[in-house]
Formats: sequence, C-alpha cells, structure tokens
Amino acid sequence: MKKQIPYHLVLLPDGNRRWARERNLSIFQGHWEGYQNLKRFCKWSQKRGIKVLTAFGFSTENWRRSKQEVNYLMELLEKGLSEGLEEYHQKKREAQLFSNKVKVRIIGQKERLPCSLQKIIEKVENLTESNQEYILNLAISYSGRWDILQATQKIVEKKIPAKKITETVFDSYLSTANLPAPDLIIRTSDEKRLSNFLLWQSAYSELYFSKKYWPDFTEKDLDLALKEYARRQRRFGE
Repeated sequence: MKKQIPYHLVLLPDGNRRWARERNLSIFQGHWEGYQNLKRFCKWSQKRGIKVLTAFGFSTENWRRSKQEVNYLMELLEKGLSEGLEEYHQKKREAQLFSNKVKVRIIGQKERLPCSLQKIIEKVENLTESNQEYILNLAISYSGRWDILQATQKIVEKKIPAKKITETVFDSYLSTANLPAPDLIIRTSDEKRLSNFLLWQSAYSELYFSKKYWPDFTEKDLDLALKEYARRQRRFGE
C-alpha cells in the first residue's frame, strides 16, 4: 500500500466562505475553521507517508476580494506561521503546522505580501531549510500563469539559447523547482477545475474532487481520496 501513496499531494481547500454562509457565520469564521483544518490535514498526510504537500492558501485573483477579507487572510497567514515558529522553537510534540522534521516553503509573489508577513516567511524558510522528511509548500499570492510567466522571464534574462530550453530546464525556473510533479490533486467543495493552480506541474496529475466544503473535510475523506488514487492506473500519456 505504501507504493500507492502519492509522494506529492496538492490540496485546493475550497469552500470556506460558502460553509460559513450556510451556517449564518461570518466569512472570517469560515477562513478560521479552514485554517484549523489545514493544520489537521498536515498531520494526516504525514501519518500516511506523503512526503510533499502543496496547499493553495491565497491566489493572485484573491487580491480582488474586499480589503477587510484580504487583511484578515494576511493576518491569519502571519498568525499561523508565527505560531508554528514558536512551537518549532519550543519543540512541542503537539506542534500542528510544522515540526522539526518539516521543511516549509512559500511559493508565489512574496513581494506583494505585507512586510511583517515577508519577515516571518523568511525566518520560517531559513529555519526549516535543512529539514527533509516532509515538505510543506504554501502557495500565497500564486497563480499557475504567473509561475509560467516568471519562469519564462528568468530564462530570457539568463539568455539561454532556445535549443537548450528543455522541459527539465523550464522546471528548474518554476517556483516548485527541485520538487517532483504532483501525483494527486484534491479539491473540495465540488468545484471541478484547477483554477489557475500549478498548470505546468499538473499535466499528468490524478484529480480527485470532494463534494464537502473544506472545513468539513475529515481524515476519513482523505483516506477515501487515497483509496481512489490507489485504484487508478497512471499512464502519463502513453
């Protein structure tokens, strides 16, 4: 069964706002519950032997939301990383977001983020850089088109001859450089699209869609997704 566990799992945790509205709660409460569930999901995936988790936290399109919601999400991201940093220093066994075995990477347009969040990101990435047992990628101010565009711009700046630009070379300029392509992508809330996420990287990824809103997604739901993944035959276009 170990061989049938995806090495690199991608998560699109969708539905926080709809979950909140259906319960007559504020959308902020929905995002808070979603954040709590992400911490649990990290533990579940580690326990099952998944080595890389990439989670969509905030897209470039999300900047168009209300200023109040954007500010709350930025504060929530900063709070989560700050708490994880504190638990990391204290070496708490119950640390939920990341532990002493977890490498944390933030992918996306970091320069657009609040300065205080950028500083926390730098601290977390530097502190966990040498950890290799589990890699947690948080996509913040990220989009697949942006990733392809920025990789292309870097290649042009390097003046690499056209004939030397292979898929391997292109991969090395993406924000996910040095990581294997995603094996399985899980999206919640019954939305069946990638929404501009990891467009290049997901060419041969298996897709799994859950009808549940993200705050309601459970450990059992993860097992159902992994069971479905184990049944599939991956041909990679052959």
